[in-house]
Amino acid sequence: MVYAETLQYLYAQSPDFQEVGKRAYKPGLDNTLLLDERFGHPHRRFTSVHVAGTNGKGSTSHLLAAVLQSAGYRVGLYTSPHLSDFRERIKVNGVEIPEQRVVDFVEKHRGTIEHVRASFFELTMMMAFDFFAQQAVDAAIVEVGLGGRLDSTNVITPALSIITNIGLDHTDLLGDTLEKIAREKAGIIKSGVPVVVGEYQPEVAHVFEQAAAAHRSPLVFASRRRTAADTAAYALDLHGDYQQRNLCTVLAALDSLRERGVFSFSQRNVEDGLRTAAAVTGLRGRWEQLCGSPKIICDTAHNVHGLQQTMAQLAHTPCGQLHIVFGMVADKDVAGAAALLPRAARYYFTQAATPRALPAGALADACRAAGLQGEAFPTVAGALLAAKARAAANDLIYVGGSTFVVADALKAYANF
Repeated sequence: MVYAETLQYLYAQSPDFQEVGKRAYKPGLDNTLLLDERFGHPHRRFTSVHVAGTNGKGSTSHLLAAVLQSAGYRVGLYTSPHLSDFRERIKVNGVEIPEQRVVDFVEKHRGTIEHVRASFFELTMMMAFDFFAQQAVDAAIVEVGLGGRLDSTNVITPALSIITNIGLDHTDLLGDTLEKIAREKAGIIKSGVPVVVGEYQPEVAHVFEQAAAAHRSPLVFASRRRTAADTAAYALDLHGDYQQRNLCTVLAALDSLRERGVFSFSQRNVEDGLRTAAAVTGLRGRWEQLCGSPKIICDTAHNVHGLQQTMAQLAHTPCGQLHIVFGMVADKDVAGAAALLPRAARYYFTQAATPRALPAGALADACRAAGLQGEAFPTVAGALLAAKARAAANDLIYVGGSTFVVADALKAYANF
């Protein structure tokens, strides 16, 4: 098989949550444990850091990876979803797994794949762990796919567990309250393994305190340990205001790793890694500016919790007219998102090229009912072109609402 055929085979064998949503979700570790045994427990051959949370997991993971890379470590990075290419999910020192490695993995293990009937995420994770072991990485930053307790990544016993924050997302799978969701995320806490919780949230802090006490795991709330003065000392090449919260989490995580002698790194390593994180890891779509005239910014915030932060930043970003290219997937809180969006903007409601997308017309209807004005466009490329055509040089075009919308926008912009 060639690479494209291999991906088609993987999707056919086990649909991806990124593409089809809830139908692809297989909670529990039975398949993962079976695969892990068949592959010889590859995750035991490197030191890992486990990252969960509602928002900020990807940024936190990439920032940590960049610092460790700066310190000279060989670092595996496993994240999801991808924006353009499946291989973005699996990187070593910022370099994506080669296409041929993906092909070879599937061809070599096709019998096991078809026998176990694992999910797409389980197979992708095992591919990552197998690759990291073969590449002899010193560290692997492993992002949870969904939840924590029943996520297939929970097979690992990391050197550190990180939970960024808790918001209402995937409520049909994880629970309909912050406390229920927090309990699912707290499921990654392991016996004796230190845990850093990024944001102290009074509604759920007790969940983490109880779980950490039960596992005798040292617990730190990053927002209580690190202050705004601490984060101000660092420059980032990630420009969203919300990155200051992620930076606080990362600094607390680095404190924990250093104090326990897990990794060794200097202050210069920290500064250099944070300053070049996006560049050295390939992270995209986080308050990323694509153009300066008119200014085009895209961001992957895709739930109410995340959009609260990006809309706050948008509110104090100077511009002439604000244009918003906006799309969501059907299983998100559209009404909650619409309530956050600025009324004075001109909207270009759209849908990404994914089965999960909420049709542009339905999104437009819901947002118009909330007092927003705009047109519906069947493609992100069409919506972005229309916004560019109408925008003056000092206007601002914001593209977001869904990771898939940002992915389509990046592809479209590359072809403009």
